[in-house]
Amino acid sequence: MTKGLKPWRVLESKEVLDGRPRLIVANHTVELPDGRRVEDFWKIQMFDYVVVAAWDEADRLIVERQYKHGPERVCLTLVAGAIEAGEEPLAAAKRELLEETGHQAPDWTGLGRYVVGANAGIGHAHFFKARGARLVQPANSGDLEEMRIEHLDRARVRQALAEGEFAMVSCAATLALALLEGDRRGGD
Repeated sequence: MTKGLKPWRVLESKEVLDGRPRLIVANHTVELPDGRRVEDFWKIQMFDYVVVAAWDEADRLIVERQYKHGPERVCLTLVAGAIEAGEEPLAAAKRELLEETGHQAPDWTGLGRYVVGANAGIGHAHFFKARGARLVQPANSGDLEEMRIEHLDRARVRQALAEGEFAMVSCAATLALALLEGDRRGGD
């Protein structure tokens, strides 16, 4: 239903912060389809990343409980991380699952690619569901993150999701899509 809708035109773009590889902030001047100009329209570019809802061989979700500075609290989170230069999203998802949890999974489903911020940009999130994950090595994320890995049954996952224990929208969205995908498959 895009008939008659037109994109905005970027008339000018000025980079005001270069925090590569993590962040670039630009100030855009845009022209709307009706001819109006908007000055100081901010665009944020961040790296693309993956988020993985990984279910183990016992049909439990593998989660990480850790402090996240964005929401400023300890919360539940899914496996996630940046896609490295030249890396395919699925390869990044498999790498992150192994690094962060020590698990590998034989069955993967892509759940979509989504822009994080509708008008500001902020990068793309690639969501995946993995099934049948099994522990093959100790976790070694090498990040700043101190975490505890937990395995939640489906009832507990739904409860945690409903109660806001997953504080990041990308984790909540990945879980919702993973649960819907399972419902479509017939109770996965």
